Amino acid sequence: MRGLMDKIKNLVIYDADKEFYAKVFPDSVTKKDLLRLRIMTHADLPSVLEIERKNYHFPWEEDIFTDCFKAGYSCWVCELDNKVLGYSLLSMAVGEAHILNISVDPAEQKQGIGRKMLEHLIEIARGRAETIFLEVRPTNTAAIALYEDIGFNEIGIRKGYYPAENGREDAIMLALELF
Repeated sequence: MRGLMDKIKNLVIYDADKEFYAKVFPDSVTKKDLLRLRIMTHADLPSVLEIERKNYHFPWEEDIFTDCFKAGYSCWVCELDNKVLGYSLLSMAVGEAHILNISVDPAEQKQGIGRKMLEHLIEIARGRAETIFLEVRPTNTAAIALYEDIGFNEIGIRKGYYPAENGREDAIMLALELF
């Protein structure tokens, strides 16, 4: 029985007590407290793709997410009241973790959702990887500020990494040592 409960806990990160207190004492918890992180499924792809298209001029298509599932990457959604507000993807291999994407619906940004997903990915990687890496557009100053606040450090530049309106855009490479 305990093994089954551990498997369920690995699928959904959620605190039912907070939901109870939110109903009984509405002012006792914040929206961030009620966010649920769970493993992304194929059924989530319409919502995920909608967020992807809202955030990027050159969005990933469904086949890229499907390939992430097939590769066994750690793919998560963050939801509130069964509505997907954001998603995140992480790959791990040979002692390294790589954040492939973190994206929050523009209407839900600046509310701690991205931070919650980032912290979750770091916890997944901790103990399984020595370093966690990511790339970010230099123009994405809000994300850069979040990554730096968490402790990521710039380790380099990938020239022409991202497609852009007028050609290609560089990526800032960031890393966080996991102790």
